[in-house]
Amino acid sequence: MSELPQAGIFALGTASHAYLELDLRDGADARELVTRLADLREPRTTIGGVNLVVGLRPELWRDRVGAPAPAALHGFDAPVVGPDGFAMPATQHDAVLWLAGSAYDVVFDEARDAIAALAPVAQVIMETSSWPYRHDRDLTGFIDGTENPSLARAPDVAVIPPGEPGAGGSVLLLQRWAHDVEAWEALPVPAQETAMGRTKGDSIELKTRPANSHVARTDQDDFGHIFRRNMPYGTVTAHGTMFVGFSADQGALSRMLDSMVGLDGPRDELTFYTTPETGAYYFVPAITALRAFATDDED
Repeated sequence: MSELPQAGIFALGTASHAYLELDLRDGADARELVTRLADLREPRTTIGGVNLVVGLRPELWRDRVGAPAPAALHGFDAPVVGPDGFAMPATQHDAVLWLAGSAYDVVFDEARDAIAALAPVAQVIMETSSWPYRHDRDLTGFIDGTENPSLARAPDVAVIPPGEPGAGGSVLLLQRWAHDVEAWEALPVPAQETAMGRTKGDSIELKTRPANSHVARTDQDDFGHIFRRNMPYGTVTAHGTMFVGFSADQGALSRMLDSMVGLDGPRDELTFYTTPETGAYYFVPAITALRAFATDDED
């Protein structure tokens, strides 16, 4: 059987999202956690109209459970620190559930059910709710995901190919970035465009792209291609962006972070206006790999 990726990775157009990051309880068995996660989505790819993506800390899935994953894949175990001291924090947890649906009420109900099912072995440490803003813009007002591949090409970028350890799986980088709204909105639009490296209205790359612009510091032609599912989060007074990046290669994601903090050049100008609060890598197993841990229906 071919290794099928989790369908929720590619389920665009959902209006409400919840990200639940969990840790194992003291003394709990990692394999039981994986079984309970697998049972959440077995045998369906969606539940109650909600797409559910399951990810595990790489070391938990590969080393403690013994399931296949890339040998070098690792958690976000240390901050990424730039020469000027700007840091992206490491807040690695054992598992993540990403629920996405047409409305928040169904996401809310399914998230509560999932938390209850996992409660004997794991507890929620971090919870974030998200929603789209003006179709495809983040809360800076710019279009997000301009460089994303088409859905037809996205699996080539996001999914580990057949024959490789963890085939059908994906590497997820999850970060929550809080915006300094007052500082950003105090900038005139041309200054915002210089910091971003694109025009604000139609997301056209600037003819003269500043070396410290966000576009330059995250150029996928330089660092490797990823599939982004970023979403705005928060309230009117405190908000930002959930960075949700999938790749078949962790290196593409880690090189991008190194570039943003300025380890190989100027620091990304956008990081002066938005601050990372969390950072974790998760391995998102193929649905077929996850299904192998599900409870037999006859039990």
